[in-house]
Amino acid sequence: MEIKGTTKITGVFGYPVSHSLSPIFQNSAFEHLGLDYVYIPLEVKPEDLKTAINSIKIFNWVGVNVTIPHKRQVIKYLDEIDGVSEILDVVNTIHNIKGKLKGYTTDGDGFIRSLKQDGNFNPKGKNIFILGAGGSSYAICGALINEKVNSIFITNRTLENAIKLKKHLTEKLKFKNIEIIEFERRNDKKIWQNIDILINTTSVGMKENDPLLIEKINIEKVKFVYDIVYNRKTELLKSAEELKIPNLDGISMLVYQGAISFEIWTGKKAPVDIMKRAIYEKIKK
Repeated sequence: MEIKGTTKITGVFGYPVSHSLSPIFQNSAFEHLGLDYVYIPLEVKPEDLKTAINSIKIFNWVGVNVTIPHKRQVIKYLDEIDGVSEILDVVNTIHNIKGKLKGYTTDGDGFIRSLKQDGNFNPKGKNIFILGAGGSSYAICGALINEKVNSIFITNRTLENAIKLKKHLTEKLKFKNIEIIEFERRNDKKIWQNIDILINTTSVGMKENDPLLIEKINIEKVKFVYDIVYNRKTELLKSAEELKIPNLDGISMLVYQGAISFEIWTGKKAPVDIMKRAIYEKIKK
């Protein structure tokens, strides 16, 4: 890849961000299509987010992805957000359109695409158990509701955040079949009798010594396990494999949401197979 004065810049703002795999597949996609673009990761502390967002205009970047912990806070610094972002109150993609910054959320659609295409699992009519109530959970829950799931159970260490998520989904999407499970009750066996899919949207699992939040006796009852952590095989995914339960890690969602961002920035169809291949070749090294 040759960096020139004409090269269009994209990237990702996060804290931390050094573990990001997005540069690998985005740059591979740009190169494959012969596009004069580059994608770089930038560590942005929460207190510097406003300045970082303004820099997109100053340096005339094409756009950026926004990851943990900025997906909700970033909205107040944008000129416009799309309808989905307005409903879900979360943004993970920014496009600089002639000096105006427009925000989108591609996480939800990326999650559904990966679940259906890579996981061969249709969530329609299913009962969902969600770990976490952060920005990714807002996007994923919103997308699942649009897919007409039956019910959603939410648990989070901070109960207040889970309640906020439920309130938001109930008011914005008029979906009422949501139950908050206090974190201490997350392994109550009665809850797990009819759960179809378990989804981890938290960062638990990113580190080697992170705990398994759901007991195996409960995991074995579900039909599918999805962990959006993508930097390593988590204890949750290891348990799913041991129990022979179909599962996906966060790489699948990462690629599909990244593909949608790619299409927003370039106007070109993303070469998803090339993007996947680039990641898996990197992981194998």
